Amino acid sequence: MRTLPLALDDDLTHLRAAGVSLVLDLSGRTLPRVLHWGADLGPLRPDELADLRRAQQPQPIGFSVDGPVQVAVLPEQSAGWLGTPGLVGNRSGADFSTAFRVHEAALSPASGSPDAPPASGWEPADSGGSLTVLARDEAAGLGLELTVELTPAGLVRQQAALTNLRSTTFTVDALHLTLPVPAAATELLDFTGHHLRERSPQRTAFTHGLRMRENRTGRTGYDSAYLLTAGTPGFGNRSGEVWAVHTAWSGNLRTFAERTFHSVSLLGSGELLLSGEVRLAKGGTYRSPWQYGAHGTGLDGVSARFHEQLRSRPHHPATPRPVVVNTWEAVYFDHDLTRLRALADAAAAVGAERFVLDDGWFGARRDDRRALGDWYVSDEVWPDGLRPLTDHVTGLGMQFGLWVEPEMINEDSDLARAHPDWIMAAGGRIPGAARHQQVLDLARPEVFAHLLERLDELLSTYPISYLKWDHNRDLVEAGHRPTGAAGVHAQTHATYRLLDELRARHPSLEIESCSSGGGRVDLGILERTDRVWASDCMDALERQQIQRWTNLLIPLELMGTHVGSGTAHTTDRRHSLDFRAGTALFGHFGIEWDLTAADPGDRERLAAWVALYKELRGLLHTGTAVHADHPDPAFRLHGVVAADRSEALYALVAHATSELYPPGPVRLPGLAPDAAYRVRPQAPGDIPDGNASRWGIDLPWWTTQGVRLPGRVLSGAGLQAPVLFPERLVLIRATRLR
Repeated sequence: MRTLPLALDDDLTHLRAAGVSLVLDLSGRTLPRVLHWGADLGPLRPDELADLRRAQQPQPIGFSVDGPVQVAVLPEQSAGWLGTPGLVGNRSGADFSTAFRVHEAALSPASGSPDAPPASGWEPADSGGSLTVLARDEAAGLGLELTVELTPAGLVRQQAALTNLRSTTFTVDALHLTLPVPAAATELLDFTGHHLRERSPQRTAFTHGLRMRENRTGRTGYDSAYLLTAGTPGFGNRSGEVWAVHTAWSGNLRTFAERTFHSVSLLGSGELLLSGEVRLAKGGTYRSPWQYGAHGTGLDGVSARFHEQLRSRPHHPATPRPVVVNTWEAVYFDHDLTRLRALADAAAAVGAERFVLDDGWFGARRDDRRALGDWYVSDEVWPDGLRPLTDHVTGLGMQFGLWVEPEMINEDSDLARAHPDWIMAAGGRIPGAARHQQVLDLARPEVFAHLLERLDELLSTYPISYLKWDHNRDLVEAGHRPTGAAGVHAQTHATYRLLDELRARHPSLEIESCSSGGGRVDLGILERTDRVWASDCMDALERQQIQRWTNLLIPLELMGTHVGSGTAHTTDRRHSLDFRAGTALFGHFGIEWDLTAADPGDRERLAAWVALYKELRGLLHTGTAVHADHPDPAFRLHGVVAADRSEALYALVAHATSELYPPGPVRLPGLAPDAAYRVRPQAPGDIPDGNASRWGIDLPWWTTQGVRLPGRVLSGAGLQAPVLFPERLVLIRATRLR
């Protein structure tokens, strides 16, 4: 990739891509300031950019400094900013405040852009671009490399690298990057949650002051802010102007929204560093995680940018996502070759393509209290090794997968008895156990080498094409022994290195990020894994919400969605098979159910859903996710529209009983307005299970012939929804006719 050095008097840069403009100001040799981030402004001449800067300049009314307060993407107090600082650190108490000055700047095409600068120079086109600046604070003895990029998908991506230029140590306590949003953004949406209810949305007003979300769990966390979104009043799935930030990091994290009397509103984030975690010797560098920012119309507009970005990666899964059968809720720790072979036979019979053996295959692991860390196939349960099972599974034409939890250890394990000092601890005390587990210090070279050797040996011995990589506890007092220094930062990087090395040694291996369900879902872990486990909760009603909001960031093909048993193990709630399977259809479809105990009718019905998934996964995993803004809270409609809008599949879901009886029409979003579509129910999700059907009262258009209407009619007027019992769904298929 070629870059074009910028003269320091070229102080305005306009990047455009996918309907987004990003205008950056470098005047005064200060760090980049965002003049505009939002809707595409179209091509602007240099004089027009200069006038835009003049038009945006506030009146210099304030008290921190004379003149306007200039807030860079890494805010500095030296510019008069008294809000959350971009850099927090010191050199033995000094150099706590910086005043960076840019001494070099370069412009290059965005990552993944087909454009390349010619030898004579390069002007940013409508496919984005990347601005990199080098800056110094000579007084503080610090250097900074800052990259701000607009990707071809229209995402802003930025990262900072701070280097100590002096012989004395500089301690970094925080490094935050920010993006401004306009005053019109008056509402915030972020997420909370817990085990079995991940990514639960919450809205608040975007008022003056600081709204800070901090995660100290050592992993992304159940109640991660996930995607912090600011928008115009009442923004919805398809309406309103919205701006959002996400940080690609799987450890401790800080995400915030801040509005001040300087007429500044911004969204910011950065790694949450524990005390003393980053101390830079001379020449040492701290590099922040990548921060992503998305702008769009409605939440679907934001999602589309993230999904396009992920799908453009060279390592994004390119093969059809196989139907998975996972053994956990089928057998738990009861590993028996005869029983598992029978389960594999039943799985193959309904059309499964991947069989994953979950926890309990190693060491003395007969329950969750022991043997974690002893990554040797159990002689007790598997006297002939795993080969009899793997041969049976692969002989049925399925891939074989295996559950592991490399970062954790039971105190009752051979590994802990041999190496008690490998457990993370602080102050000479072992942290309290959680789920009977402690944490292995992966940043220790000998621990890293041991885990790499054990996992590599398993992958080399058996035909394992898939690892379900779990992480079942928070990191509490996660210190390096014997010093007790805080270690979450190093632990996160070591986990990344371990995943990277295993993928390098086994290029065809796929890995799932599981963290007692959906506790580690972020773009950092997804650079190294091929899907995430959305939740341990298999209750389809709970899953409707969990999957909808997980999909806000990641596309369906990266989200594990399984059909559970008739009674959910985590809630004891019962659902029909069609509701369970129709919920799992919108994702990477799988089964978490003892099929050997299912009756023949259920197996036959499940096979029909598996066949539909195989027919439609090309659409589901390449199309655009859409979510209607339906006024009736009892109903939700979501779906996927093909990239060329030639077809679409929607699910109409009844979450509760409606105040309307019968319910009103539902609109089908995302279709081409002037195209004609044939719309009809899609089997096997074509049974409108409700009182009207039970009484023999038909919905006129609910036939295999359906109706033929233009896209603008389907999205504007809609179709009458069938009467459904609560916790039921139906599928609607739209096919373009011309």
